[in-house]
Amino acid sequence: MVAPARRGLEQFVSDIFHEIDEELRRENFAKLWTRYGKYVIVAAIVLVLATAGVVQWRRYQQSQREAEGARYLTALDLARQGKDKDAADAFSIIARQAGGGHAILARFEEAALKARAGDIPGAVALYRALAADGSVDGMYRDVAKLLAAEYELKSGDPKAIIEQIAPLTSTTSPWHPTALELTALAELKSGDKAAARATYQRVADDLAAPQDLRARAAEMVAALAE
Repeated sequence: MVAPARRGLEQFVSDIFHEIDEELRRENFAKLWTRYGKYVIVAAIVLVLATAGVVQWRRYQQSQREAEGARYLTALDLARQGKDKDAADAFSIIARQAGGGHAILARFEEAALKARAGDIPGAVALYRALAADGSVDGMYRDVAKLLAAEYELKSGDPKAIIEQIAPLTSTTSPWHPTALELTALAELKSGDKAAARATYQRVADDLAAPQDLRARAAEMVAALAE
């Protein structure tokens, strides 16, 4: 009978210590809450406000994107109606005020409209500005560089054009077939038919190049061989 009595006593003591421990925890929690409770409430309020702010900011960004998209479509519609000056002005405003993709596309559209209106220097200047803009994705900068070179072929220095687009003729560039074709045209303009024929041959042999471009290059190779 002694052992069970001892076990009962041990359990009794354990329960007492457990209750004391619980009381101490409650007391400590009460003290902690009294001391830091207001900070917890403030932190909770800040968290709620921050979450609401993020939601509102995302809604604002979405509404801005929708508004920019509507303005862009309006400018495109003006261009389709032949109102080139009004469309160019609208794209110019979008390019200055919009953000992201709409601004970049608007700059391309504005340059294209200038070229269509005969303002080649203005178009080239816009393309050059795009090509030099470090905030624009490299893919778009390369396209702008090629378009500037294409419009400059008529009156620009062919050797300067060849030098400017030389990095894009590398097979590491997705635009290398187009860059090579422009290079060949510039070489022809400079009077170097042998170089032009060799460049066209590179395009004709390039299995990664578009089929129509390869066919055109092959025709030029044959024509320059005569």
